[in-house]
Amino acid sequence: MPLRNQPLLDDVNACRVPRGALAFWWLGQHSFILKLGKTVLYIDPFLTALDRRQVPPLLKSEEITNADLVLGSHDHADHIDRAVWPVLAAASPRARFVVPKLLLAGLAKDLKIPKARFIGLDDGTRAESADVCITGIAAAHEFLDRDPRTGAYPYLGYVVEGNGCTVYHSGDSCVYEGLQTKLKQWSFDLAFLPINGRDAKRLAAGCIGNMTYQEAADLAGALAPRLTVPTHYDMFAMNSENPALFTDYMRVKYPKLATRVCEHGQRAELSAVRARAKRA
Repeated sequence: MPLRNQPLLDDVNACRVPRGALAFWWLGQHSFILKLGKTVLYIDPFLTALDRRQVPPLLKSEEITNADLVLGSHDHADHIDRAVWPVLAAASPRARFVVPKLLLAGLAKDLKIPKARFIGLDDGTRAESADVCITGIAAAHEFLDRDPRTGAYPYLGYVVEGNGCTVYHSGDSCVYEGLQTKLKQWSFDLAFLPINGRDAKRLAAGCIGNMTYQEAADLAGALAPRLTVPTHYDMFAMNSENPALFTDYMRVKYPKLATRVCEHGQRAELSAVRARAKRA
């Protein structure tokens, strides 16, 4: 059984993460807790109970007192959970909220969270907070949308650098021309990539798509992270995929690259890379 509520938070707080290592916990959909050193990040935390959910919320938002940063990739309910963020802001008063710059003013007003607690990013812009550096990467959520007035992007992924590690959380995105070029300036330890794909039926119903498992595998193949985690396939029955298709494809096509299918609420760790001893 997955950990629930306080035991999960106790595990996050008790986890010791040495330099060059990281730990993470999957909350379902594209939601993760990421720990880099002593810094705790909540990425796209989706905690509202809905009848359509296949995975119930693993945490109560009012219990989350350990957040240093909360990252929201875009303003859809399963990524920026508007019902949850004001509660998070109160429970973790030191936490700052990282969002697409295009959305910052509206979110601050609507959620009644002080604007000073937000960090707004756009494609290629970066900010430092809580001992980590975060860079925005434009995401193509079915389309590579831009605001016609400002040119800013409503959908982002994030590159998080901290504790000697580099992590890519793509947000909801398809692969688009230039994405690999942007990302190849980093050497990634960990990548979180959606695999739920897209099709006409879902798009017609308003369900905006992401990369397929094959496209996610090829992006992982190009970036060669130490570990790739498939995500965004478990929460809603009409928008799911079998993660074994991804891991099997990776095993055959990119056999040297590691993958991991996570269990909800269970700690996963990536150890530090030990430098090879120099030969005399």
